[in-house]
Amino acid sequence: MLAFLRLFSRNRGAVFGAIVLMVVVLVGVFCSTMFEESPWMMVAQPLMLPFEDAQFPLGTDMLGRDIAAGLAYGARVSLMVGLVSTLVAVLVGVLVGSVAGYYGGWIDDALMRFTEFFQTIPQLAMAVVLVAIVGPSIYSIVGAIAVVSWPPVARLVRGEFLSLKQREFVQAAVVIGQRPSRIIFTQILPNAISPIIVTASLMIATAILTESSLAFLGLGDRNMMSWGFMIGASRTMLREAPWMSIMPGVAILMTVLAINLIGEGLNDAMNPQLRRRGE
Repeated sequence: MLAFLRLFSRNRGAVFGAIVLMVVVLVGVFCSTMFEESPWMMVAQPLMLPFEDAQFPLGTDMLGRDIAAGLAYGARVSLMVGLVSTLVAVLVGVLVGSVAGYYGGWIDDALMRFTEFFQTIPQLAMAVVLVAIVGPSIYSIVGAIAVVSWPPVARLVRGEFLSLKQREFVQAAVVIGQRPSRIIFTQILPNAISPIIVTASLMIATAILTESSLAFLGLGDRNMMSWGFMIGASRTMLREAPWMSIMPGVAILMTVLAINLIGEGLNDAMNPQLRRRGE
C-alpha cells in the first residue's frame, strides 16, 4: 500500500486531481449542512451578480435561486450517478467478460456478439432512448448509463482472461480439480483487477458527462438539482447572465478532469513497468 501511494504521489497531476475530487466529494456530502434551503427555493432577487452579496457568492439565477446551492447539490447527484452506474456496469462487464474469456468456444462467440450489438449504437443516443421510454428518474438514468457502459469492460476482462488462463498457476488449479467458478474469482480475476480499476475510474467521468447531457436535454430527474439541468435551464440567458451557465460548466470540467487525472495516476501506480517503457 505504501509503495502504491508513493508511486501515485509521483504523478503531480493525479495528486491535483485527487485534491479537486476530494473537495467535490466533501461539498456533495455536506451540501445540506452548508445550504439549509433547498436549491429549488427562491432565496433572493433574480440575476444577482457573483460576489455582489456575500450570502450568495456565486449569484442567483433568473428565478432567484442560489447558484452555489445548486452546484453543491448537483455535485451529490453527479457523483452518486457516476459511482452507482459505474459499479453496476463493472459488475455486468466483469461477469460477461470472465465467462466469455474463461470458457471460450460458442459461449465466447455468443457473448461477444451480444456485446458488439450494444457497441454499434452510440452510447448517448441509446441512453436518451432508454430514459425517454422508461421515464426520467434517478433510477432510469443510472440504469441507462450502466446499460451503455458495460461492453468495454466486458471486452477488457475477456482479453485479460484469455491471457491469464494460459498461465501455470491457472493450469495447476485446473489439474488439482478446482471448480471453474473458484478459478475465475480466486485465481484469474484478482490478477486482472488493476486494468479494471483504471477503466472504472475513467468510466465514472464518462457517466458524469452522460448524466449532465441527459439533464441538459430535459431527461434528468426533476426532483434533483444537477449541473446539466442548470446549464440547460440557463441557456436562454447566456448573453444576459453567462455566469449561470459558466459555473456548472466549470464544475463539470474540473470534476471530469480530476477523475481522468486520477485514472492516469492509478495506471502509473499499478503498471509501473509500462510507464518505464514509455519513458
